[in-house]
Amino acid sequence: MTNIAILTGRIARDPDTRETKGGTNVTGITVVTDRPARDKDGKTYKDENGYTAKESEFHRVTCFNGLAKTVGQYCSKGQLVSVQGRIHYTQWEDKDGVTRYGTEILADKVDFLSRGNGSGEGGDNTDAPEID
Repeated sequence: MTNIAILTGRIARDPDTRETKGGTNVTGITVVTDRPARDKDGKTYKDENGYTAKESEFHRVTCFNGLAKTVGQYCSKGQLVSVQGRIHYTQWEDKDGVTRYGTEILADKVDFLSRGNGSGEGGDNTDAPEID
């Protein structure tokens, strides 16, 4: 049995990088994907500008270790990326005792499809990995 998720979209906000008490690097990003919007009959329709209307979905993506460092250093809001990983479901109780659920993609690979702003000195991102 296989659990594979592949997303291609833009990063919604700058990455959030942290290190766990055990020393593991963790970076979270939100990837936005679009799909054609459909009316009640299941048909696509045009927006007020004459373009096919779109609906956006926001996906939480979590990266670990070396991938977390690379994504945290070289990715930024608006950058186009492709993410490969697996779907992970979580369940927890909040402070009021209510059971909450969450879904995220645990990334195995993130491909940079455009250059980001980068967080290195100068912000020019010239030392980022090559784009295929």
